[in-house]
Amino acid sequence: MTIRRLTVAQALVEFLSRQYTERDGRRHRLIGACWGIFGHGNVAGIGQALLESGPERLPYLQGRNEQAMVHAAVGYARQSGRLSTHAVTTSIGPGATNLVTGAALATINRLPVLLLPGDVFATRPADPVLQQLEVPYAGDVSVNDCLRPVSKYFDRIVRPEALIPAALQAMRVLADPVDTGAVTLALPQDVQAEAFDWPEEFFAERVWHIRRPAPDADALAEAAQLVRAAARPLIVAGGGIHHSEAEDALKALADATGIPVASTQAGKGSLRHDHPADVGGIGHTGTAVADDLARTADLVIGAGTRWTDFTTASNTLFAAPGVRFLNLNIASFDAHKMAGLSLVADARAGLEALTAALDGHRVDPAYVAECTAGKQRWEEAVDRAYAAPDEGARPTQTQVLGALDAVVGDEDVVINAAGSLPGDLHKLWRARSPRQYHLEYGYSCMGYEIPGAIGVRLAAPDRPVWALVGDGTYLMMPTEIVTAVQEGININVVLIQNHGYASIGGLSELTGGERFGTAYRFRAADSTYTGDPLPVDLAANAASLGMDVIRAKTVGELREALAAAGASDRPTCVYVETETADTLSGAPAAQAWWDVPVAEAATRPAAVKAREEYERHIAGRRRHL
Repeated sequence: MTIRRLTVAQALVEFLSRQYTERDGRRHRLIGACWGIFGHGNVAGIGQALLESGPERLPYLQGRNEQAMVHAAVGYARQSGRLSTHAVTTSIGPGATNLVTGAALATINRLPVLLLPGDVFATRPADPVLQQLEVPYAGDVSVNDCLRPVSKYFDRIVRPEALIPAALQAMRVLADPVDTGAVTLALPQDVQAEAFDWPEEFFAERVWHIRRPAPDADALAEAAQLVRAAARPLIVAGGGIHHSEAEDALKALADATGIPVASTQAGKGSLRHDHPADVGGIGHTGTAVADDLARTADLVIGAGTRWTDFTTASNTLFAAPGVRFLNLNIASFDAHKMAGLSLVADARAGLEALTAALDGHRVDPAYVAECTAGKQRWEEAVDRAYAAPDEGARPTQTQVLGALDAVVGDEDVVINAAGSLPGDLHKLWRARSPRQYHLEYGYSCMGYEIPGAIGVRLAAPDRPVWALVGDGTYLMMPTEIVTAVQEGININVVLIQNHGYASIGGLSELTGGERFGTAYRFRAADSTYTGDPLPVDLAANAASLGMDVIRAKTVGELREALAAAGASDRPTCVYVETETADTLSGAPAAQAWWDVPVAEAATRPAAVKAREEYERHIAGRRRHL
């Protein structure tokens, strides 16, 4: 047996450089690069190994915040169709615990990322060491154990030879479309630097084949029978459509049958916005036409969706007596939700099989006409929200979207994650290509947008990328602007200043909270944050981090600024102050409910009134059994 003497860290880097995925005959590097911030827990281990191996083995990317590095890796993985991702290495202590939020985001969204946090000494030469958490009842616990519940696979490598099975298991999970998410290999700092005689076979090139499992024949026949018997079927397209590259298969099914297609946040763009069957977003942030169809649907076909409360309007949306569910999903865990008929299969393979099984079937022309008319009415609502009659006025948030809509091309990518923008985008954005609409709404994590945009741009360097960021989100994590500038990663940041948490402010008002603690203002005499806006200058901050910044005060200036940003070859920020949360944003109201419990015992009139409204809504909640 041929052996090679390397440190554990060197062996891991060599191993990662030789891992590939393959689907439909196309091969991809599984680990495209490694992000890292170095400290005493990884500088002489993974850091030294990356330096020694060189960028031809595993390219290194320098980040500024550990959570942001995970977000960038996740953005890269999603844009890559989950066929490729990045690794992230950190030191022990705060560097490791900063990974937790990013890991949760990755796992919840079913997106692969490899985490390589340093850990305390396995040999325990001194106890405790710097940044070590002491747990009196368990000597083998470190802060890295915080990553266990948010990881799909976790292992701590306390001996060099333990890396071999752990690394193979890590790759298996990263490449598995059912089990994928954050994978953590905790690496004690002494073990990273320890040498070992490795079998050469460990470094052999490995290709992890991504299969497309077909549906069970009996389940497929039953599914086709359900669809043929339905008078008002509705397809709900989730993120699994994109992950499987099943957009053309979905289009073929819609073309053949005339069944309307609504989309979740993750699934938006599964059909082009102008396809006759596309009725837009569904659920609490959905369109009127999609939600109206959902209320009367007798069969709901979930394709690659995990049925979150925003999609189901907290189980109040699908209200037809006897409504049935048919769930096409590669994960049986999701396919069995809503008491639906389970069609466990790859989304593309499943849709192709279902289309063939439905050969010759079409829904009633009157149903198609109803969908077409509803779609037209909503398009008119979008036009009204985007319209800006006064080019010299300060824009509303929806007018910002309208101006951006006029600038982007079919291949541009628009990224957002949190605040009031996801609701407006889900209702209004006209997606023109499968990967244009990039919303992280599984975890809805403030701070995702800028590092996520960097990851997307790294995965698709020829596609213009726009990160839509509110002031609250920007203040959470602007640090990776420095990374974009350093690496020459040309992203566009649209920074919208509305002086606070607009989304939660509106929710607070609806639930009787009276916008408490949601405005970025000075304290007033009554001790509430209702004074003048704070004198912060976020545009100056972005400029200080190295971005080109264009300020826009009016709708007309905004149009010019967005066009200039789109034409620039440098990281560029367009800064615009919109109408505040206290004024109408221009977006249509929510078309379906969302369950946020309201105080059952309160004295303030706003809360009392909100509770009465809440009780009216929960009466419509149902369990689909």
